[in-house]
Amino acid sequence: MDLKQVFGTILTVLGIIILIVAVIGIISNGTTIMGLTMGVWQATIVSVLGLIFFLTGISLIKNTSSPR
Repeated sequence: MDLKQVFGTILTVLGIIILIVAVIGIISNGTTIMGLTMGVWQATIVSVLGLIFFLTGISLIKNTSSPR
């Protein structure tokens, strides 16, 4: 695997984890879950960050050609 594909995979997985945390924060609506207290606006900002990581990782994986 190319270094760009590895980095893209790491970014994609990190983006998925961040998006899951953001969804938990939005659903909890300010209550403490897993030691995390997050309001709706804070969870929205975290979800935008996770979406950026996820889309960047996907584009790195997609645009990198593998040698055959």
